[in-house]
Amino acid sequence: MGSTGTLMAARRSHYSDRIHTTMHTRRRRRWADYIYSEELAETPAANPVKDIGVSEDCLTLSVYTPVVNSTKSDPLPVLVWVHGGGWQFGGDSWQQIPTQWIERTGPTHIVVTIKYRLNIFGFPGGVKALEDWNLGYLDQRLAVEWVRDNIAAFGGDPSRITLWGESAGAGSVDAHTYAWPEDIIANGIIQASNPPIIATWGDRTGMNFSGVAASLGCDGEDELACMRKVSAAEIAHALPTPGSPTGLFYPTVDDKVVFANRTERMLAGKAAKIPTIIGTNKDEGIGNIPYDPNGANQTAAHEMLLTAFFCPVTDIIEARQQANLLTYRFLYSGNFTNLSPKPWMGAYHGAEISMLFGTHSDVRGNGTQLQYETSHAMQDAWVAFAKDPAHGLEKENWKPYEALGEGTVREFGAGVAAKDISIAETEGECAALPATAR
Repeated sequence: MGSTGTLMAARRSHYSDRIHTTMHTRRRRRWADYIYSEELAETPAANPVKDIGVSEDCLTLSVYTPVVNSTKSDPLPVLVWVHGGGWQFGGDSWQQIPTQWIERTGPTHIVVTIKYRLNIFGFPGGVKALEDWNLGYLDQRLAVEWVRDNIAAFGGDPSRITLWGESAGAGSVDAHTYAWPEDIIANGIIQASNPPIIATWGDRTGMNFSGVAASLGCDGEDELACMRKVSAAEIAHALPTPGSPTGLFYPTVDDKVVFANRTERMLAGKAAKIPTIIGTNKDEGIGNIPYDPNGANQTAAHEMLLTAFFCPVTDIIEARQQANLLTYRFLYSGNFTNLSPKPWMGAYHGAEISMLFGTHSDVRGNGTQLQYETSHAMQDAWVAFAKDPAHGLEKENWKPYEALGEGTVREFGAGVAAKDISIAETEGECAALPATAR
């Protein structure tokens, strides 16, 4: 392997050794051939970090298992976590380590967190010489296949795998339902804070890739071969920043893994027919608009919430309703000032992550009783779904979502840990928006 990678789909390797887990210990195994020899897990995105090694050698996963005192224990359901980060950056972080969650609930489930190539390394776009344009999604698929083939060695049940993602991770999980409709491997999916339809984000022309290549002296017909001789760190330093003439790198429509006509495919039965939990946070848009010391403009924040998160999720739910697919909708509304980067941010984008992983008390001090109750309510619902996506949430008294404007959603963190509410008014705002606005 060269030191600069091949920008190719990775190959699967198998795990065969038995792991005897006696502590809530993080376990990591390499699951794909190396493409870069340099170390690193994630690619800096819009503003690359200069003094950090970057590589495609990031295809690892971590398996978190409970202590099991008996070798005769039943296999456990598995939650496979796909991190967010706008397809530009991300990886392991302290917020996304589920050891406290698993320790609290005992032997109820296993969590697997995966890494995948990002930015230009994972989503190079329409480069003519490349057969695959969405390598990051193929990495994710490879990880799920690895889990299916090896999780039994960790006490997991390969027939009960739930794909779960937030933000770009949710968009990724959604993409799996269309890319592998007959063999998604998972029997349930959880999507939190899906970004809008990304069909127009990716670059089918390859111009973004060519722009980076030209800046590194790799213009011309052999740009890909030339780029494979450039170090990953040099490529990372050449990545575009906001305002650059070269665009950023996102999943690109290739009609193999990413499709532009997702709603039509859903209605035509060309999407995985499995249950899903899907939802958003109450104040998703507030971190994406300018603000002053007193906070952000609430009108602008609400518009951002609708166009960037709430209405795209509503569109997905509407398509699922028309296709008669079992769907549960949630709204995270925890307004916890002791956990927020700014006291006025409320239930901002990504705020629910530390609640689900049980790391909220590690943010800025001890959590409150309501925060612990909210965290436990969300965790228990997610585990119930992972155990049985079709019927597990019945034990949580969480009803499937009905027709838009008529159904109730499960709200977490608004004064009580969980309750059911109607969001018909906000859904009505989505209906009033032109399709081009969301």
